[in-house]
Amino acid sequence: MQTNVKSSKLVKLTILSILGTISLLLFFLNFPLPFLPAYLKIDFSEVPALIAALIFSPMAGVIVEGIKNLLYLSIGGGEPVGVTANFLAGVLFIVPVAVLYHRYKGTKSIVTGLVAGTIIMAVAMSVLNYLVILPIYAMFMGMEDMALAHVKRAAVLFGILPFNILKGIIVGLVFVPVFLKMRQWIEKKQHALS
Repeated sequence: MQTNVKSSKLVKLTILSILGTISLLLFFLNFPLPFLPAYLKIDFSEVPALIAALIFSPMAGVIVEGIKNLLYLSIGGGEPVGVTANFLAGVLFIVPVAVLYHRYKGTKSIVTGLVAGTIIMAVAMSVLNYLVILPIYAMFMGMEDMALAHVKRAAVLFGILPFNILKGIIVGLVFVPVFLKMRQWIEKKQHALS
C-alpha cells in the first residue's frame, strides 16, 4: 500500500515537472499585439498548467506555473518583478477554471471558468500593477517616472487591462478545443491517479 502511494506521488511529480517544462517552452513562443506596449506578449504557457489543474487540482496548476517561472528565472530569462507578475497572472487565471471544473465537471464549467479567470486576472492584475508591481518595477529599474500616478494609470488602462482581457480570451479560445480533444484522456488520468 505504501509503495503504491509513493509510486502515485512520483507519477504526479513527474507529470507536473513535464508540464512545467512544456509550459516554459510555450512561454518562449510569444508575440506582441500591435496596438499594445511591446513588453506585453501573448503566449500559451497557461495551457499545460490548466491541464495539470484539471487532472489533479487547482494547486497542481499553481505548481506548474511555479515551475515554469522558476525555470525561466533560473536561465536568466527575466527579472524577478516581471516573473512574479507572470506567476500571479497565471495563478489568477488558472485557479477559477480548475475550481469550477472540479465542482461541476464539463465543458460549460470550463467556459465559465475561463470567463471568470479572465475577469479576475484582468481586474486583479490591474490593481496589483497600479499599487505594487509598477512602483517596485520603477524602483528596481531606476525609472522613477513610472511610479507617478498618471503614468501608472495610463499603463494600466491602456496596456495591462486590455492585454489581460485579450490574453484570457485568446488562451481560452485555444484551450477549449484542446480540452475537448483531451477530455477523455484527462478523465482517465483523474481516475487512474485517484
